[in-house]
Amino acid sequence: MKVIVGSLNPVKLNATRNILEKIYGKIDITSKDVDSGVPDQPFGLDQTIEGAINRAKTAYSNDYDLGVGIESGLMETPNTLTGYIDLQWCAIFDGQKITLGVSSGFEYPPEVINNVLSGLEVGDVMDRITGIDNLGTKKGAVSTLSRDMLNRTENTEQCVLTAMIPRMNEDIYFTKE
Repeated sequence: MKVIVGSLNPVKLNATRNILEKIYGKIDITSKDVDSGVPDQPFGLDQTIEGAINRAKTAYSNDYDLGVGIESGLMETPNTLTGYIDLQWCAIFDGQKITLGVSSGFEYPPEVINNVLSGLEVGDVMDRITGIDNLGTKKGAVSTLSRDMLNRTENTEQCVLTAMIPRMNEDIYFTKE
C-alpha cells in the first residue's frame, strides 16, 4: 500500500500512518506540499471539505494507492460561546472515488475567534497566547486546550479513521443496487 499525504505537517502524516497501519499493516507513506485551493483559514463546511479534497487529489498520482488530504476549518455553530467549532476533515482519494471523515470538534477561546475574524490565522493567535512557536505542527491547540486529554495527532486520527470506514466495509458501501 502506497499512500501520499497532501501536506508536510508531521501531525497529519503521523496520524495518517497510525490509522492506515492499523488497517493495512506496513505501508509506504510520503508527504508532499500541495495548495489546498482555499484560504489559509477556511470557514464553513464547503471551504474546509474542498480544501481536504483538493489536497488529496493534488497529491495523488497513479504511483500511489491513496491520496490523503486533511483540512481544519471553523464551522458556524449555534449556541457556542464564540459561534464557531473547529473541525478537521479528511478526504481520501483512490483515483476514482473520494471518502470523507471528520474529527471531533472543539471551541477556541473567544480571543482566538475575535482575532481570526479580524483576519489573523488560528495558528498565529494560538502561538502568541501559548508562547509556543508553530503549535499546530507540535502539540496542537486541542492538546493545549484539553490539558493533554486529546492531542492533535489523536484528533487528526479521528478524521482519517472515519474517512476510511467506507473503504473498510466496501461490500456494504460500494454495492450496486
